[in-house]
Amino acid sequence: MLAGATPAIAAELHLELHGKTHQWRTADLLRHPQAHDISIEQDVSYKRDMTYRAVPVRVLLEGVTAGDHIQVVAEDGFAAEIPAAPLLNDRGAVAWLAVEDPAQPWPPRTAGRPSAGPFYLVWQDSQAGDIGPEQWPFQVATIRTLAPVTERFPALLPAADASTEVQAGLAHFQKHCLACHRLNGAGDAQFGPDLNIPYNPTEYFAGDFLQRYIRDPQQLRRWPEGRMPGFSRAVLNDHDLQQLVAYLRHMAGRKVQVQ
Repeated sequence: MLAGATPAIAAELHLELHGKTHQWRTADLLRHPQAHDISIEQDVSYKRDMTYRAVPVRVLLEGVTAGDHIQVVAEDGFAAEIPAAPLLNDRGAVAWLAVEDPAQPWPPRTAGRPSAGPFYLVWQDSQAGDIGPEQWPFQVATIRTLAPVTERFPALLPAADASTEVQAGLAHFQKHCLACHRLNGAGDAQFGPDLNIPYNPTEYFAGDFLQRYIRDPQQLRRWPEGRMPGFSRAVLNDHDLQQLVAYLRHMAGRKVQVQ
């Protein structure tokens, strides 16, 4: 066992795909005929190169097509929204479900915290597919097909006459924020606060402080339990960040009463 590692236990992964449900146990995934030992360079959770026993995600998504939409839900309520197309790739950016072996547990992600197991969605050559860190959910519990975000949650939509900058900002919000946050009560995440109710961050961050906060939260609000990651320019460039903030500012004027 790795020093400092928390003992791992066997677990179940739940799949809910187009009305059909299936459960995969740890042992079954570890001996899956397409399981391989893979290397991941600069793993998002561990910030270093890692090796995993993993199964290609595409082989688990029976009946899923490129036009479908996938939600990957973690044990802590993190809910990553991912178009199915990149998850089905067999070249370029390729998605794998890493499986933690109870006999060889992974190390803690950081001191005092558990590992990324029992199941962790990782990517090889992620830059080839513009895969962001929010699309690397760890401690995965459920993978399911759902309608696209804007169909499920119309309260996220900007006004019909919103600028192209605001419309682009919605796309960035879906990719980078919705896994942790709701807005107007809309979203499935149970992880972070709502970003419009009761107040939108553009209403209390003056000047460029919101942009600075998104880049490095601990620079402005430092506390040991802070879990929001910073978004580097490699993940969210300055232009895209401006569009994201434009969307948030626009939505401050479109609050929805939440019961």
